[in-house]
Amino acid sequence: MTDDVLIELDHVSKSFNKPDGGQLLVFDDITLNIVAGKVVALLGRSGCGKSTLLRIIAGLIAPTTGKVLYRNTELVGANAGAAMVFQNFALMPWLTVQKNVELGLQAHRVAPAERRRRALEAIDLIGLDGFQSAYPKELSGGMRQRVGFARALVLEPDLLLMDEPFSALDVLTAENLRNELMTLWTTQDFPTKAICLVTHNIEEAVMLADRIVVLGSNPGRILADLPIELERPRDRRSPAFEALVDEFYELLTGTGPATTAVEFATATPTSHPLPHATVGGLAGLVEIVHGKGGRVDIPDIAADLGIDAKELLPLIDAAALLDFVRVSGGDLELTTIGKDFTTADIQRSKQIFAQQARTRAPLVRTICGALHDCPDGTLRADFFLDILQEGFGTQDAQRQFDIAIGWGRYAELFDYNSQTGQIAGGTGAETPVPVLTGGVR
Repeated sequence: MTDDVLIELDHVSKSFNKPDGGQLLVFDDITLNIVAGKVVALLGRSGCGKSTLLRIIAGLIAPTTGKVLYRNTELVGANAGAAMVFQNFALMPWLTVQKNVELGLQAHRVAPAERRRRALEAIDLIGLDGFQSAYPKELSGGMRQRVGFARALVLEPDLLLMDEPFSALDVLTAENLRNELMTLWTTQDFPTKAICLVTHNIEEAVMLADRIVVLGSNPGRILADLPIELERPRDRRSPAFEALVDEFYELLTGTGPATTAVEFATATPTSHPLPHATVGGLAGLVEIVHGKGGRVDIPDIAADLGIDAKELLPLIDAAALLDFVRVSGGDLELTTIGKDFTTADIQRSKQIFAQQARTRAPLVRTICGALHDCPDGTLRADFFLDILQEGFGTQDAQRQFDIAIGWGRYAELFDYNSQTGQIAGGTGAETPVPVLTGGVR
């Protein structure tokens, strides 16, 4: 493979319209290129805009400013040199495996006989030979994702785009597919010249990529663009691998200035989305940090729990948002508020959580404020979902709403009746809680 440039992003920014007429800046001033012969990982937390960036590379979304070039020609529509593998498989349930794989070829008006030949070759390449007449409902999650790979590879694209393609799979299936993909990538007849992968899994990025681009949030900007020079196959237990993982953990968890009180006062539910964390999960993390003396290394917590450290990032984000912990490099430090929260009795703990959530979690604050302004103290959930969908899309809007409801119920700030679709103010909405300072213990 040669090092010719396939994709160039030149000062690309993307914003979406907000319900109030303003603009939500998703990412800003992204400049990078993707060359043949390389696997590039876009690494970042949820909400940093990496999936939107991937769709801009695919030509499915136009940038607000800047330009995208494919082989020195500016994109003005779908990128004919790219094919995408999605997180949720995106298969047509009424079509067989073979017909699903043929879809892209059919759109390119390839003759039926040629479509069949190329589809069967792709099915064989990806290890699904014998399943060409099966329907998606007959396949496991891993096999469905293989169909997604075959459907993309059959087009023989210059660039294979993958949007968290392993995140919907169980751990063992995901690991098997990663290894098989890398084995195929190193063969001479792999039908694509470069891969661009979106992930929030640090170990996955280090395992697969030749180059990792780290994106920050609010708005998304490039924090680092680093080559990975480990030979393949890569050993997760090697000191070099572990050192790179630690370096990227520090980049993802220890960069950027702390959000100030003024920023929290002006933050909106779309500019500062809630992390995907339950109250029990973030409370458990705070308890662990307290139990280890108030300061702990993030990878060490993951190792002690026997989990992938990526699973801790939303909990870390949530605990930091509520000022229960501070992130310093790759370490977590317990704050004064965090210690009070985790050592208090349950009622006092809930009061502290309520105070922090309604002042520092924008969506929770918005719901509390809207309920306070209503004469009967109730509102339909659809009101908030409609607002959230403008900034997040349907699925992520529902996820943000569910997180807020969980936090609000625990804090007794509000309750939600799923049968009637009504949100009502709770007994904790007006409970006075002294303002605490968040110094580190």
